[in-house]
Amino acid sequence: MEDRELFQKAQSVLKNAYVPFSGFRVGAALLTAEGKVFTGVNVENSSYGGTICAERTACVKAISEGAADFVTIAIAAEQGCAFPCGICRQFLYEFAPALRVIVGEDEEHLKEYTLQELLPEGFRI
Repeated sequence: MEDRELFQKAQSVLKNAYVPFSGFRVGAALLTAEGKVFTGVNVENSSYGGTICAERTACVKAISEGAADFVTIAIAAEQGCAFPCGICRQFLYEFAPALRVIVGEDEEHLKEYTLQELLPEGFRI
């Protein structure tokens, strides 16, 4: 799957984000080595610590369905460009330290990073 397609999948779920506090919608699309895509959105909570980011939502959906061989994640925001937060970087690192991360303001301006670039000394047992 091309990066642009994966980013479009992340954009397509933005409408499902639950963001009554920040108003900042984020969508993610996580691609497995088998070619399956799991999407996720951010879901806020009035107990702010209970909020979950789009990247972790997609990852948890994948893990709960038996997928764990991740190769690429695309992250889209309704406004601007969104990078994974620190918790998401570490969470993803647990499963895929070499994960490709695609971000951009729109599908014409995509940037690619590796998770190791974004979290150079991630913790892993």
